[in-house]
Amino acid sequence: MSNWIPTVSFDAIDDEDVTRFDHAGRTFAIYRVEDRAYASDGLCTHERVHLCDGLVMDHVIECPKHNGRFDIRDGRPLGAPVCVALKTYPTKVEDGVVHIEI
Repeated sequence: MSNWIPTVSFDAIDDEDVTRFDHAGRTFAIYRVEDRAYASDGLCTHERVHLCDGLVMDHVIECPKHNGRFDIRDGRPLGAPVCVALKTYPTKVEDGVVHIEI
């Protein structure tokens, strides 16, 4: 059974940017790259820092604390000190709102 959750307006996210979304006691990161939405857990797997304060370039989010990097498409770690993948979620945009499937 799928559970699609509306998050934020797609137009509220600049290209190559990230925004924080909190739902049911959890934090998510919602990204916009090349006119497409992506979503992941909102905390770095290294020291649980909010990724919404990080830098997005192409399909990579860089953690603001220790500069660890993840591919936002699949969550795989791309650079030390992160070595644990970031959980990612399917997205869709309906009526201008990004929805994530959790």
